Amino acid sequence: MDERTRRSRYQDVREGLPELFVNPPGAPVEILLDPSDVAAAERSAADDLARVGLPASWGETGVVYMDPFVMVLRDAVRTPLGALGTYSRTVNAGNAPGVVVLPCYRGSVVLLRHFRHSTRSWHLEVPRGFGTPGGNAADDARRELLEEIGVPAARIEPLGLMFPDTGQSATEVHLFHAEIDDEPRIGDPAEGIDEVRLVTAAELAALIRDGAITDGFTMAAFTRALLRGVLRGIDLSA
Repeated sequence: MDERTRRSRYQDVREGLPELFVNPPGAPVEILLDPSDVAAAERSAADDLARVGLPASWGETGVVYMDPFVMVLRDAVRTPLGALGTYSRTVNAGNAPGVVVLPCYRGSVVLLRHFRHSTRSWHLEVPRGFGTPGGNAADDARRELLEEIGVPAARIEPLGLMFPDTGQSATEVHLFHAEIDDEPRIGDPAEGIDEVRLVTAAELAALIRDGAITDGFTMAAFTRALLRGVLRGIDLSA
């Protein structure tokens, strides 16, 4: 991406999503927006990269990547010790929150065996997906549920927020619990799902404990649901 495009898109993001550029009082990593400060930070980053044989372009600020789902911002920053440099982070398109749904059917939790391109492997997990910019998270959760297990939510309740990777991702994720009245099935065949599996809460806990479930979203939704008393059959006092 050329410099003009990187910088103009960055300005567009600043104007459209100002919350992403807030410097809270006492923030140890400060985002720099003054052009002279940005230029100094880029020079510092270029020097650091050159010392380890890496291209200076890796320190250029702006929107350095964008597609329909995600963008990568590289900000000019001042670090806790006062040094200048650059720092990258990812943001969902429009900073739309992601959604994760822990669905239950007749007392069992619905899991999917889902192939994920990023890991090139199969994972047992609950339904999840991208949200819609400016949309309603509960509506997005209902849509994802219908797409992945082919049935609507009879009831849905929020389980709060999480940030799946505070070191890299700026976008929050909404967790939900849903009750479904109809038997779940594989929804959209293009989703890469080959199995719908029903497990008890205790069985789900064992799958997490034994490492059969490695998906962080599923573990987060399970933990939040369990601690809020949504799931039954596990004695937390033991």
